[in-house]
Amino acid sequence: MSETTENKHQLEEAVENGETKQTFKEEGTFSNSEETIGEEVENVEEDTAADESSQAELSVEEYKTKVAELEAKLAEEENRYLRLRADFENLRRRSQLDLQAAEKYRAQSLLTDLLPIIDNFERALQVKVTSEDAQSLYKGIEMVYNALIDATKKEGLEVIPAVGEPFDPNVHQAVMQESDSEKESGIVLKELQKGYKLKDRVLRPSMVSVNE
Repeated sequence: MSETTENKHQLEEAVENGETKQTFKEEGTFSNSEETIGEEVENVEEDTAADESSQAELSVEEYKTKVAELEAKLAEEENRYLRLRADFENLRRRSQLDLQAAEKYRAQSLLTDLLPIIDNFERALQVKVTSEDAQSLYKGIEMVYNALIDATKKEGLEVIPAVGEPFDPNVHQAVMQESDSEKESGIVLKELQKGYKLKDRVLRPSMVSVNE
């Protein structure tokens, strides 16, 4: 074999060896690149999972906060409803009591206006008469007085007991004091003006004199 031919073979072998090494080097570099990309993908996936977990936790906290706010609003509305219901019940009861009182004491104003008239009749009946004409007039006045008293009693007018009763500031008005050793202290001795009540409500207290 000539020198030229031998050199040619050596050059070809060198080229082949160089190309093979270069190819191997390139393949090794590609393999390293795949590993790096794989690691980066794993890191991204881990970061994504962490973000999703954080978002999930945040959503749960937001949900709990929202639920707490709604529960607070619900409790507030329930309290408001209970207060309104209580106010309504109180108003309804007051209205019923007012209606009952209005029915029970419907004649109060009229009877109060009649008390001075009754007083005048009683004063007239205290006058002693002797003549027949005066006696006839007296009987007429007495009949009217009795009819008036019967009518007022039907409406619930009652005379307040006074003489001989213990003094009661709720129904008696003491205008003077007297001394009677035969009576207990605080006993009503005289009635200066009759007192009246409508059922259980005092229209006018009795004006009395009380024993010391």
